[in-house]
Amino acid sequence: MFLEINNLNKQFQTKNGTLIVLKDINMLIAQGEFICAVGASGSGKSTLLRQIAGLDRPTSGEVMIDGKPITGPGPDRGMVFQHYTLYPWMSVQENAEFGLKLQGVPKKERREQASYYLNVVGLTQFAKALPKELSGGMKQRVAIARALASEPKVLLMDEPFGALDVHTKEAMHEFMLDLWRRTNITIFMITHDVEEAVFLSNRIYALGARPGTVRKEMLINLPNRSHTVKRHSTFHDYRDELMDLLRLHGQEAVALAA
Repeated sequence: MFLEINNLNKQFQTKNGTLIVLKDINMLIAQGEFICAVGASGSGKSTLLRQIAGLDRPTSGEVMIDGKPITGPGPDRGMVFQHYTLYPWMSVQENAEFGLKLQGVPKKERREQASYYLNVVGLTQFAKALPKELSGGMKQRVAIARALASEPKVLLMDEPFGALDVHTKEAMHEFMLDLWRRTNITIFMITHDVEEAVFLSNRIYALGARPGTVRKEMLINLPNRSHTVKRHSTFHDYRDELMDLLRLHGQEAVALAA
């Protein structure tokens, strides 16, 4: 497998004692998959993503990519956040180049590489624009281009469409599926939006809360990936099963906390 998470546990010490955030997480992700981890608040989604990104270390267990343990951030993993994290004083082109600049890539090479991915996300004509001149969806596409410009092995996405309105979110979903098909990049995304996860991913890990554990792994096999599939009974079945599962474990977590 390409990305492996083995017996991962993460806990924090608080004034009230030990807080177990993630418990016995095991995941296997093949190259070229689009994976979503879905869970409510308290399921440890963001903490899990930080372990894969190398922004934090597990209490025990390991995260591996291509058979090598992840010990910190690296260019083999690109990160896209919910809030676009664009520099407002930089042009779209400069924002797209920024990660490459930090890596010390020569100016000509980084300009060519960033320009290529701005074209991939359909923003070549906005290369000289400032972020304030862009819509929310366009800003997120710049963030995606910046992450792709370093040509990572896996694209990590932290609820990237949570701040967008419904229509922009739907457009971004179709954009992401098209991007995934064209680049064949591995994508690991966390979200609390069940419909989003079913529509985008080919596999879903459903996380329970307090502590965060993998409650179920679901293989998603839809008849098509156009917006019309959301009216299909197969889509409804996946959605309802996942919502029932998350609702059940959410009730269990509340009962345990009471």
